Amino acid sequence: MTQQTLQATSTPEHPGADLIVFNATIYTGNLAQPDATALAVKNGRIYAVGSDAEILALKNAHSRTVDAGGRRLIPGISDAHIHLLNESNFTLNVRWDGVPTLRRALAMLSEQGKRTPEGQWVKVIGGWSPYQFEENRFPTIEELREAVPDRPLHVQYAYNRIFMNELAMEAIGVGTDRLPDFQVIEFEKDAQGNYTGLVSGDTFGFVALETLFPQPSFDEQLSSLAHTIHCLNRFGVTSVIDCGSRGYPEAHVTAEALMRENRFNLRLSFVDMQFGSPDMIDAEIRAITTKSLMSPGENLYPALAHGHVYRGAKALDAEVHDHENFDRPAVILDPERIRRHVEQDIAKLVRRRIPFRMHISYDDNITPFLDAMETMNRTTPLDGLKWSIEHAETISPENIARVKQLGGGIALDPKMALHGDGFIKTYSREKALVTPRLRELVDSGLPLALTTDAFRAATFNPWVAISWAVSGKSVSGSEVLAKNNRLSRVEALKLFTRGAAWFMNAEHEMGMIAPGNLADFALLDRDYFTVPEDEIKAVTSMLTVMDGKVVFGAQDYGALAPPLPEILPAWSPIKYFGGYHGAL
Repeated sequence: MTQQTLQATSTPEHPGADLIVFNATIYTGNLAQPDATALAVKNGRIYAVGSDAEILALKNAHSRTVDAGGRRLIPGISDAHIHLLNESNFTLNVRWDGVPTLRRALAMLSEQGKRTPEGQWVKVIGGWSPYQFEENRFPTIEELREAVPDRPLHVQYAYNRIFMNELAMEAIGVGTDRLPDFQVIEFEKDAQGNYTGLVSGDTFGFVALETLFPQPSFDEQLSSLAHTIHCLNRFGVTSVIDCGSRGYPEAHVTAEALMRENRFNLRLSFVDMQFGSPDMIDAEIRAITTKSLMSPGENLYPALAHGHVYRGAKALDAEVHDHENFDRPAVILDPERIRRHVEQDIAKLVRRRIPFRMHISYDDNITPFLDAMETMNRTTPLDGLKWSIEHAETISPENIARVKQLGGGIALDPKMALHGDGFIKTYSREKALVTPRLRELVDSGLPLALTTDAFRAATFNPWVAISWAVSGKSVSGSEVLAKNNRLSRVEALKLFTRGAAWFMNAEHEMGMIAPGNLADFALLDRDYFTVPEDEIKAVTSMLTVMDGKVVFGAQDYGALAPPLPEILPAWSPIKYFGGYHGAL
């Protein structure tokens, strides 16, 4: 028994482990001890890692033991850019995530239309792509009308387009003065001046449109959040960064309610964004200094390490947001507006040591942003402050180097996995094959994470992103990444574990199965490292542990899982279809 294997910090009154998992095939992520078959947990942290014999020797009368049956065990997945707290309607929406055919997707709408009560809507809001369907196309307006003839229907594809039936448009007052002027929202008309049901717009417009739907009760919001978390746990997700929701504290009320009941089964960091203010940066500073009194890095739920942590601001001026819609040409921003945003707004965050994240997708906008950052850094030094660019799909090698020089990170997302076929139509396959530059980004050594950006722009299933990074294929099976621009399975998984930990300021205690690290891990239903590439996107967890406690269990481990609250409302689509295809 080696010292490396058994670095233990047991308490005198109860020596030994709280939880032991043995007979596993463990990928530790720890170069000093890359493989093991067993681990022990004590007080929410990894207590020891080693062979079955070594770890089972730590068993005492209080220890719970789990036989992994030879299955693959990995560190818990961390999603460093997701919009979890926007999902107050999760249980009221039909989720098309992972649905393999348009035929089945339309049947789901038809079934749900029959059980949805009068006064409520049938909705699909993000997480899917027409390219995932066997038919490889969008539904037509006629098909949608036929599927749901007598309830308002809203089907949203990312932030690219919306399909609405006549009842939905009538309900919100399209064509009347009852409809608020969202400016960026356009309801298409045919040659005769009739509304077709197709709606275009951008992120902020689509989010505003959702406020016109029937809103859930508080109990329904609690149910939605609990079941959203359950769906994430199902894929082995144990920690997330909510990267901009409705603002603190409004978006966090349900989260805090679940935390008080010890039912919030994720570590939650959040990047705040004060929607509704013309000057979001000043509003953010006011919110945390006079309204909420938070310090950057403060844990608002100290009962859990990294339980509910303020990680800074989404540096946002509504005019400095290059909405990524791969069905259309890139949005090129005014470089002067970018420069003013950095000099006048971001500099305020830097002086207050507030970490920040900047949404930029296109290299044409990254270049003037970095120009301004380099200028600011000479007079208002970043001096180690954590900051990052979110998305960065078309970033150039030169700008990768500049981000690294400034000490920044990059949080990628899997939009090319879901929407790469659309990108090819707009820009060409040649450009798609190097979008993003995965190999150069990994080789650069800068802080890098792979994320989902769920729940609207892409699916919340991280294995779809991992599959794309490894196979180079979109959900349609099309090649969207060149062979020399793909990652190994270890590299791809690392971007959802140790890579993500940097953004949570937890790189020394998350992302590895190693003594002293937080006890977050997942036991998979198949061996990610050996299954055929086309099975990677189908990987799920059989057993997910967060803080040393089982938060999800399936099949042989179902009895270990904590009970789930009732799904509300009674007619919820999640109750009948699950939150992901095949989840029931």
